[in-house]
Amino acid sequence: MEEMERKKLQDRYIRFDWAIKRLLRQKANFDVLDGFLTVMLSEEIKIVEILESEGNQESADDKFNRVDIKALNSKGEIILVEIQNTRELHYLERILYGVAKAITEHISIGEGYEKIKKVYSISILYFDIGIGTDYIYHGQNHFIGVHTGDHLRVNTRERDVIVSHLPAEIFPEYILVRVNEFDKVALTPLDEWIEYLKDGTIRPDTTAPGLKEAREKLKYYSMSPQERLIYDRHLDAIMIQNDVIDTAKWEGRIEGIAEGEAKGKAEGLAEGMRQVASKMKNTGVDIATIAKCTGLSEEIIRSL
Repeated sequence: MEEMERKKLQDRYIRFDWAIKRLLRQKANFDVLDGFLTVMLSEEIKIVEILESEGNQESADDKFNRVDIKALNSKGEIILVEIQNTRELHYLERILYGVAKAITEHISIGEGYEKIKKVYSISILYFDIGIGTDYIYHGQNHFIGVHTGDHLRVNTRERDVIVSHLPAEIFPEYILVRVNEFDKVALTPLDEWIEYLKDGTIRPDTTAPGLKEAREKLKYYSMSPQERLIYDRHLDAIMIQNDVIDTAKWEGRIEGIAEGEAKGKAEGLAEGMRQVASKMKNTGVDIATIAKCTGLSEEIIRSL
């Protein structure tokens, strides 16, 4: 029985959010992160440094909100990787802010604009951010001719030489990974990575960049009993938190519909969100998370 349990544990791998927070910041494990980013960005990526950011710091509620990493690659570009376990109402606005902050943090007053670093923002989402048929979406700024459809190429002078740049070489790139939408057989390295992100599966014969290394370095069984206990509590907390939020939203919608029939749609929906917030508050969800999920102000939530 013990041998069977041991084999089962050997085939179990640590969740990527936990790995990012605890393991992948170590230089010895950069090969896992390199492989993941190489697959995500479709070009070879080498991380040379993990940069300081607010998300790099540990906090009591990070398991409920976000886990992120800010890294510098060998080309001097900044890469942000963020994992979001629960819904956030203004998520797109927040990733835009995060990218803008990363850009301004890495240019000093008085430096020329040519010092601005390109930023890649990769969001791994475990909630439904919207309606779409794909599990990965990519966005970037482009200047396209209204009449001709061509991409504008901007000329700049560098070291007395005229150089032509596409805006895409400078403007940030955004990748949204909708993990829960992946429901296919993994046929490509990208599919294999999403499969691992969704259910922790890494096939023994994988050739996907980074996953072979992950099989060796992210084994659940390689953690000490105490580390496994902390990790298991982390997983339980995520499941409980998501269940609390989903239940509160469901009950809030039902009550909101009832209120809507009596008071009108707008008032009913508003009352429904207050009901959601009240139930979440009563089950111990922190006020900041409730505000992100419902769109209500923290002042209103405190008054409930």
